[in-house]
Amino acid sequence: MRDASLSDGLLAWYDANARVLPWRVSPHDRAAGVRPDPYRVWLSEIMLQQTTVAAVRDYFRRFTHLWPDVEALAAANDAVVMGEWAGLGYYARARNLLKCAREVVAHHGGRFPEDRATLLTLPGIGPYTAAAIAAIAFDRPETVVDGNVERVVARLFAVETPMPKAKPRLEALASALTPAHRPGDYAQAMMDLGATVCTPRSPACGICPLIHACEARRAGIAATLPQKTAKAAKPLRHGIAYLGRRTDGAWLLERRPDSGLLGGMLGWPTSDWSDAPADSPPLAADWRDTGLEVRHTFTHFHLRLALRIADLPATAAPERGVFVTPADFRPSDLPTVMRKAHDLASGAFETR
Repeated sequence: MRDASLSDGLLAWYDANARVLPWRVSPHDRAAGVRPDPYRVWLSEIMLQQTTVAAVRDYFRRFTHLWPDVEALAAANDAVVMGEWAGLGYYARARNLLKCAREVVAHHGGRFPEDRATLLTLPGIGPYTAAAIAAIAFDRPETVVDGNVERVVARLFAVETPMPKAKPRLEALASALTPAHRPGDYAQAMMDLGATVCTPRSPACGICPLIHACEARRAGIAATLPQKTAKAAKPLRHGIAYLGRRTDGAWLLERRPDSGLLGGMLGWPTSDWSDAPADSPPLAADWRDTGLEVRHTFTHFHLRLALRIADLPATAAPERGVFVTPADFRPSDLPTVMRKAHDLASGAFETR
């Protein structure tokens, strides 16, 4: 049975210590009757997947300035949205963002569903995100478990089973703690506690509102939890990026397939990414090896991209890709790995 004193104590702490976030309705405003905007809750949760609060703030502000509601986002140009997303990574999220916005407008009258089950039918919304939207936007008593919450619960109950094997138990324990009263604020309170007090290293147990209930602190093992199964070393892949610039300054870019890494994003034509990539330039030209290499890490592997450059004639006819004029080209629209290549290769062009 749930110990009401735990959630009540945590909510009191949250009322006094809640982080100020651009997508959040403060506990003071929430108590005054201000309702969270489901669109902003959804957008922030999608952006925050696999990303930090610090990285998301400016993106969120820019997105909500350009597209202040779900109808505006649903009507947006795909390429513009993908360009604004550049740098946040995990680009499938951006594609699903547009699909979801259009689904909400086309089939739900521009209103996000309030229940977890219906939210799960929308593109890009999984169990965690559905629970977060239902709880935070609609005050449904759903259990929201992210990495911060897993850490708090593992320490609170001294769960020593390594991750990810411990996930089912941590979710069950978190569910038992979730109150029917103010579940949205409670979900955010748990996240804030993990982010600011019950941190991965050197948790500030002395100021924790759950200090007297924490079994891990009592056992002196709080800083060691949650334990993690050792990860296998990431493999290393190699590739070649071809940066071609026409005499009028236009760059040769290629839109990557919708499926796979960097799906739907503009970038430099490249070879395959493998142990021994095949040399596959987008057109016949005097491709020069710069001796430069981009190093980038994706979720499942490290990548090393050798950079080759070429000055291309005005009549160049590439087998793949399109030329983008200087007026239409913004390096900031490129995904991070491609922007790194641009920054390095630009210097090589200029020093020739």
